[in-house]
Amino acid sequence: MNKVRSIPALGAAVATIVALCGAALWLAGCSVGPNYHRPDAPTPTAWKAEGPWRPGDPRDQIPKGEWWKIFGDADLDALESQAVSANFTVQASVAKLDQARALARISTAALFPQVGGGASADRTRISGNRPLSTPPFNLPVTQNNYQIPFSVSWEPDLFGRIRRSIAAAQAAYQASGADLENVRLATSSELAGDYFSLRELDAEIGVLNRTVQSFEKGMDLVQQRSKGGVASGLDVAQEQALLDATRAQAILLRQQRVQFEDAIATLTGQPASNFKLAVKPMPATLPTIPVGMPSDLLERRPDVAGAERLMASANEQIGIAQAAYYPGVSLTGGAGLNSTSLSNLASLPSAVWAVGAAISETLLTGGARRAQVEFAQAGYRVTIANYRGSVLTAFQEVEDNLAGLAVLDEASSAQAAAVTDSRKALDIANNRYVGGLVSYLDVVTAQQTLLANERLAAQLEGQRLTTSVLLVKALGGGWDPASIAALHVDYPAKQALQP
Repeated sequence: MNKVRSIPALGAAVATIVALCGAALWLAGCSVGPNYHRPDAPTPTAWKAEGPWRPGDPRDQIPKGEWWKIFGDADLDALESQAVSANFTVQASVAKLDQARALARISTAALFPQVGGGASADRTRISGNRPLSTPPFNLPVTQNNYQIPFSVSWEPDLFGRIRRSIAAAQAAYQASGADLENVRLATSSELAGDYFSLRELDAEIGVLNRTVQSFEKGMDLVQQRSKGGVASGLDVAQEQALLDATRAQAILLRQQRVQFEDAIATLTGQPASNFKLAVKPMPATLPTIPVGMPSDLLERRPDVAGAERLMASANEQIGIAQAAYYPGVSLTGGAGLNSTSLSNLASLPSAVWAVGAAISETLLTGGARRAQVEFAQAGYRVTIANYRGSVLTAFQEVEDNLAGLAVLDEASSAQAAAVTDSRKALDIANNRYVGGLVSYLDVVTAQQTLLANERLAAQLEGQRLTTSVLLVKALGGGWDPASIAALHVDYPAKQALQP
């Protein structure tokens, strides 16, 4: 008779659970907390610095992901490709992105029921002198207990706490993607800067080597004139001192070149001892760098995009904190087998089950929930300030490098003229010295002036190249924001069956 009544009881319990599930699914459309809208950031309407290198279309001229190809240097292209794959800082950022993706997947698991199972067996002896036992029932009892239980529990997302957690994790995942792209951009731009600094040193060393050869010829001339009694020992000493000083400068520059070469080796994931770059001239011309409008910068910089995604994640934290004010509902169920004998463990009378639902609400927390909401709101304001600060920094970097290129362009043209004039002055000084019109000090002075001007011209060309690299970096390096939008973790129904 009890077995017959148990079937309607089970049906009523199941109906209750189904009703609660339906109500939970209906309420799941509710979500407390603020909806996210990207805050405004101070954005100028035009760049302050002007220059002839700025074409109209800002988006189609920097290669996506391989911005360094605008310089047209095959050696740089090969080094950059190696750095993107072998640089250990980049590899660490890739691993951090994988961690963020895993955390996003963990957050989605809360949407699905949790299922558990197990098995146990024990043999128990109960004392005959146990409390509340009376004769003749105060005999010791020894019995077996075999159990195979299964359990199911599920927390409906009534007020959006779980969905907010998923959205926060998704935004943090995308922020990690932006961080990875920013690390790649920083690594590739650092490599390009070191590479062009090395090429600038190659140019300076070439100037010094050519100057040494010129000074050696001048030394031969002065020595011959000294032997003929036309030149004095002072002329020989002055030329020898200038020759030795120039050789010393070339030696010091070679040491600086080794440092840049070693830095490039590390950036490309190679031991410095095994790495060597052959001498090569600097690119003859600068690439055309598309700048576009200031408003474009907000979509082209991965660091700005990462700061924006952190704002979105912080906004979701407010909703998570506010959801703590609302009650929680949990649905549970269990079934299994329980018997004192293995022989009848699998029989119908050994079956056990239980279903239930619980609702809970914390009434007083001593102000903890309010403090948690205030903490989340303050955290959101922190991310807003960081975002706006990153935007202003981006504008500053672009303006600085635009102005730098404009100044260096003018300075390079002026310096080229100075080199030409210095060569003319040296030719005149040599001719006047041979003609006996001036002392050799005039020749030495002209030689020093030409050397200094030629070195400065090489330095300015190197600075123009490195400043071009910094401008491309400030513009985002041709980064495509679609790479972040593609970072998304889905949660299909089949995920409920995953262990």
